[in-house]
Amino acid sequence: MDLELEQLPQKTREKQAENKKFFAKLKKRPPKDLDYTMQELHHAEFERTDCLTCANCCKTTGPLFTNTDIERIAKHFRIKPSELIDRYLRIDEENDYVLQSVPCTFLGADNYCSIYEVRPKACREFPHTDRKKFHQISNLTLKNVAICPAAFNIVEEMKKRVKM
Repeated sequence: MDLELEQLPQKTREKQAENKKFFAKLKKRPPKDLDYTMQELHHAEFERTDCLTCANCCKTTGPLFTNTDIERIAKHFRIKPSELIDRYLRIDEENDYVLQSVPCTFLGADNYCSIYEVRPKACREFPHTDRKKFHQISNLTLKNVAICPAAFNIVEEMKKRVKM
């Protein structure tokens, strides 16, 4: 996994123009069965991929925390939401709550999440490759392939399966 992560930025750069072109076409004319195909590709990839060997998403990016996430996590810690915000979060340029710093405060040395059962929605859904109306999140997907080897593999397989 280390080698795969090391090579990911270069591989992403090499595929960037091709991916942008593909996603532009996909956005204009998404196939009817795209969501089904993406769910299939997502599940197949995550049968092979163990996120605990990587955790690059947790090491390099921070999720958005919704108010629901904040309340759930604060309850888990038995603290007030305002205390959770003061300790761990900040407001970003888009006025969203995000982590004060990365790697994620809740990520252990063993790549386990200490709040896994109550983690933010953004973490539960990452890398968003099995989401409904997948064609609407192409910009997010283009970012995620640079972070997540599984997302990169899913997009490469998608380009083979989805004819544009």
